[in-house]
Amino acid sequence: MTTRERARARQNTHQVAQYTELWIVGHPADVAAMVTAASRSGLLAYVSPPSFMGGDDPRIRRYLRLRAHR
Repeated sequence: MTTRERARARQNTHQVAQYTELWIVGHPADVAAMVTAASRSGLLAYVSPPSFMGGDDPRIRRYLRLRAHR
């Protein structure tokens, strides 16, 4: 592994460690409250559109990427 490859691998590892990734599942009002709280705190980096669980299940699923630091 060259020095450049080592430096790039170290940088990529550092970038990945800056985020926490979560799947949240719940009723739409509960999930909306969680997303709002994360957004207000300044930690929300990305949120996916809601996905319905399917069948008779009224819950939704969303993917959140949160910053480890503000």
